[in-house]
Amino acid sequence: MATIAVLGAGAWGTALAHVLGQNGHTVRLWTRDPDHAAAIAAAGENRRYLPGCPLPAAIEPTADLAAAAAGSDWLLIAVPSAAFRGLVERLPACAPRRIAWATKGLEARSGGLLHGVLEALLTPAPTPAVLSGPSFAAEVGRDLPTAVTVASPDAAFAHEIAAAFHNEHFRPYVSTDMLGVELGGAVKNVLAVATGISDGLGLGANARAALITRGLAEITRLGEALGADGRTLIGLAGLGDLLLTCTDDQSRNRRFGLALGAGAGVEAALEQVGSTVEGARTAGELHALARTHGVEMPICTAVQRILAGELSPQRAVTELMERAPKAEFAPD
Repeated sequence: MATIAVLGAGAWGTALAHVLGQNGHTVRLWTRDPDHAAAIAAAGENRRYLPGCPLPAAIEPTADLAAAAAGSDWLLIAVPSAAFRGLVERLPACAPRRIAWATKGLEARSGGLLHGVLEALLTPAPTPAVLSGPSFAAEVGRDLPTAVTVASPDAAFAHEIAAAFHNEHFRPYVSTDMLGVELGGAVKNVLAVATGISDGLGLGANARAALITRGLAEITRLGEALGADGRTLIGLAGLGDLLLTCTDDQSRNRRFGLALGAGAGVEAALEQVGSTVEGARTAGELHALARTHGVEMPICTAVQRILAGELSPQRAVTELMERAPKAEFAPD
């Protein structure tokens, strides 16, 4: 049994801590809010973000980052991508040199993938790993069947994390393609906004299927340019997560798109969702990343232009449909 610090007591961090605690590990669940930590400890559940999910006794809520990190076998970061750099900058010297994260998105300052933040801020760079896949926190918290991918360049670390999480409800697969897993988790948020917009406009099931399929093509093109394994992008962390977030209204990104398609402005749509919408911020960073690598991503670009106020949802649909016909697959 391991001692694991889960940094971030939102719905996702709490759900992952729940699985680890069920499996008998000692879990230190960190939140920056002392009142929140006290409330979780008193109630035995995270009523603020994951109500109805009783937490195992092995979970120790805390607002003391150093106490959470000290003596842990490894860290699992589960904060929004916009908070990722700030948290890494705060990690104490006592933190273990093995760090995993379940954050999905691009780094706010650089627009790059999150492993680059660890490499830039921590010397020597820690052993990294990422956990991603089709996984709504509420369903994980209710012990509904879930499968994810754990990726690390250190295969032994990936297997250790997978073993820590594996039980009759939660099945991790392992990979060494960390870049592909990170990329799938970031881009799918923007594509979920696109499919939400389409459904909010009432464009039908044909349009939704086309957006998901062509969206996968966009993820794959960017993945190829960055050096990801194409098999990762048709696996759980790519296609699996894309299908989940584009088709189910539990997805905050999809609900945000639905509101935009129904006529709400960006700020009003964000207010309707009421919690972090990763795709709303990632769209601009993704657009810049694609341009840097010369990758064409017309659906993601359309979302970025809608959010920037450059394009209406209706006009975005027209422009996408009027693009010149081309081969579905590039010739060999």
